[in-house]
Amino acid sequence: MNDGDEALPATAPDEGAPRPGAERSARPRVGLVLAGGAARGAYEVGVLEHIVEEVSRDLGYDVPLDVLCGTSVGAVNVATLAAFADEPRSRVARLSGVWKNLRIDEMLRPRHRGVYAVGRALFGRTPLGMAGALFESGPLAELLERNVPFARIDEHLRAGRVQAVALSATQIATGRTVVFVQRRHASPEPWEPTSAVVPQVVRLRPVHALASAALPMLFPAVAIDGHYYCDGGLRQNIPLSPARRLGAAGVIVVNPRYRPARGGAARGAAELVEQAPSALFMFGKALNALLLDRIDNDLDRLEKINDILEAGTRRYGPDFTRELNVALGRPPEDGLRQLHTVHIRCSANVGELGADHVRAPGFHVGGVLGRIMRQLAEAEATREADLLSYLLFDGEFAKKLIELGRSDARSHHDELCALFERLRTDRPG
Repeated sequence: MNDGDEALPATAPDEGAPRPGAERSARPRVGLVLAGGAARGAYEVGVLEHIVEEVSRDLGYDVPLDVLCGTSVGAVNVATLAAFADEPRSRVARLSGVWKNLRIDEMLRPRHRGVYAVGRALFGRTPLGMAGALFESGPLAELLERNVPFARIDEHLRAGRVQAVALSATQIATGRTVVFVQRRHASPEPWEPTSAVVPQVVRLRPVHALASAALPMLFPAVAIDGHYYCDGGLRQNIPLSPARRLGAAGVIVVNPRYRPARGGAARGAAELVEQAPSALFMFGKALNALLLDRIDNDLDRLEKINDILEAGTRRYGPDFTRELNVALGRPPEDGLRQLHTVHIRCSANVGELGADHVRAPGFHVGGVLGRIMRQLAEAEATREADLLSYLLFDGEFAKKLIELGRSDARSHHDELCALFERLRTDRPG
């Protein structure tokens, strides 16, 4: 399991019968969607701290998080929230404590065989293969086993404390996104498979989070039931579609990707025009493009659909959306509908923050790993040290990202309160 090279046993699809007396809530569901980003996932924890502490305090009740969807490191964070769903506020404190105690030398364990395989593949000597990765997945597997009681997710779903949990991964052979889904009821399938996205009903276990977080070249692919999987962010970094299909009427989207103002981006590009990009710089940019950049297109499309449905309702009355879905031949559970969204995006350049952190006197990671980190920070000092920020599994750096997440969530405080209140009072019938 440490290397992810051996096939793992199948997971049972049957979630068991609901607990007697448990009823599906009539309240519209709130979805939480967490993106990928490896070590940047600490930012998501800061956003969650603000939501469960300050938003709950001002509303006067523990805010519900009914549908939990995550990709890559977001899958790890989501699984933790689901496993401690009976602790609405302290579960985030647990998650924060794990992040704040991370150590790079414990989390990044080089795979000498993988380093050799990656090197040969880069020079075209041999195919990279499934084992080609720079670091072992063992430390993450151990962290999950130690801190996330996955078996408790079953209990919380039966009790109705959470309605659905979805972790996205990329199936390597087909290139399709496979969404590992666990709900209160095992059947029917949550939605019809498409050419790009396939739901798979499972009992969620550590292997599913490992598969979702297996960044190519950095961590080895993970085998489940004879199929190899890698990071879900390659095809679906922001799992908005699963959240909607699992019944969320409103969604909080947390994205640790910084996007500068247009003027700032243009100035930055001009400053870099004379500098030849290094291979590591390009690798970091490729990770951004694969894992974090597509959310804007997804949210723009969602906003356009919301605008169309709102305009149609104003023009043709409250039955517009239902009639439109009938005309499109869409069943009610899979039809078009408005999805209220609060999008919280990182307000600072995490790559620059990572480089500053490593160059600071207080950074004490030694050995080969420490030298590599410092070289990355110095080499990309005038750019964005994106690759470094993905690998910086350091508790002190996590604290900075958590505080940044809290600050960014605070700037969306009124939107968050309005979303929860709207969905709390908007009861069907």
